[in-house]
Amino acid sequence: MAEDFLPFALPEIGDEEIAEVVDTLKSGWVTTGPKARRFEQDFAAFLGDENLHCIAVNSATAGLHLALEALGIGPGDEVITTTHTFTATAEVVRYLGADVKLVDIDPLTLNIDPAAIEAAITPRTKAILPVHYAGLAADMPAILAIAEKHGLKVVEDAAHALPTTCGGQLVGTLGSAATVFSFYANKTITTGEGGMLVTRDAELAKRAKVMRLHGISRDAFDRFTSKVPSWYYEIVAPGFKYNLTDIAAALGLQQLKKARRFQAQRQAIAQAYDEALALLPLLRPPGPRAGDLHSWHLYAVRLNDDCTVSRDAVVNHLHERGIGCSVHYVPLHAQPYWRDRYTLAPAQFPHSQHAYERLISLPVHTRMGAHDVARVASALREVLTGP
Repeated sequence: MAEDFLPFALPEIGDEEIAEVVDTLKSGWVTTGPKARRFEQDFAAFLGDENLHCIAVNSATAGLHLALEALGIGPGDEVITTTHTFTATAEVVRYLGADVKLVDIDPLTLNIDPAAIEAAITPRTKAILPVHYAGLAADMPAILAIAEKHGLKVVEDAAHALPTTCGGQLVGTLGSAATVFSFYANKTITTGEGGMLVTRDAELAKRAKVMRLHGISRDAFDRFTSKVPSWYYEIVAPGFKYNLTDIAAALGLQQLKKARRFQAQRQAIAQAYDEALALLPLLRPPGPRAGDLHSWHLYAVRLNDDCTVSRDAVVNHLHERGIGCSVHYVPLHAQPYWRDRYTLAPAQFPHSQHAYERLISLPVHTRMGAHDVARVASALREVLTGP
């Protein structure tokens, strides 16, 4: 009998999340309100820094857009980011009329290469947008030093990175202008769709809060719960519709309580993969630096250069065996829009291109057990070394 399909990613939603959502539905306040505010407060407490402003948004894409807009990024400016990411990281720069400068990655970590960042800086450069690939922290000390040297702002794309640490500090508490997390369905915690913009900059936070909801000077929650007539508001800027609903925040309130357990379970799966795949012709992903945490949002392996089986053949074999997998990522320099706009070629990004041609992201989620890891390893062994 064929085994059930093993999904690449699967959220873990328990009775606590269901009860919190039901409570929200019964409360009469389903859009942005008290639970979204509680989620922001709980998130700041989770990060452990009382100076942080946390702003709940309906996606990490929205959070990145708000952060860059609040920093004044606009036409004529350049923002440096990695080619080895999802398009959302870069597209938000174009929303603002600025240009993207894509650079290559470190061939071991697949994170943005600080040396490539520094080489790409021009008089138009205003910001650096690093991505913590797969949940492994980028080299933030080097990136922040480069930013300080050249007077640039840093906005971290931490969509993969809860709870990741760098130098013993949680991502979100480093020296960047802003950090943005994702709570999409496949992330380490989920609100279905959602994100969180985190910053210590009070002015950046103030601007982001206004722009989050149409450029209105006061939140609807503040206006509609005031004890005095408060119908009046002012539009102070042409803002966006980026608020997180209380229904989504209800999920987040309970998911956040489980974030450390989720990370421990993902780490255990990664360690089990490390052992099970040790003798196969592939490169396993690097772990964190000593004393740090990797969130293990992804477990991405790379076929060895001398492997006689193609990446696509391996992916097809896994699917035939009922195992979900993916490729992270088709790099931006290979995507038609970015390739054509900036006249990009694979030779400009040798490390990203080389990795892309060999990458396979294996299933990793908290609803997996030891049997699932063994099943994936068996299927890989079958296709890579024969029966």
